[in-house]
Amino acid sequence: MQVSILEAKTNLSSLVRLVETGKEESIIISRYGNPIVKIVICNDKPVSRRIGIAKGKLESPSDLDLHNDEILEMFGGAL
Repeated sequence: MQVSILEAKTNLSSLVRLVETGKEESIIISRYGNPIVKIVICNDKPVSRRIGIAKGKLESPSDLDLHNDEILEMFGGAL
């Protein structure tokens, strides 16, 4: 994939994510149509997905919802 400097400035995070996740092997940034820079992955570690990153690492207490009714009443009743 090749993009202009303006596109790269505007979408840098998205472009990095494309390379990081393996959807693109590299991205070339060009000036006036001439390739000048290539974005490539630096390490071979897979990127973890943000959702569920702590799954199985945290434990909630069994009485977590014990005072829900009291808290709801303090904040004005039903949702």
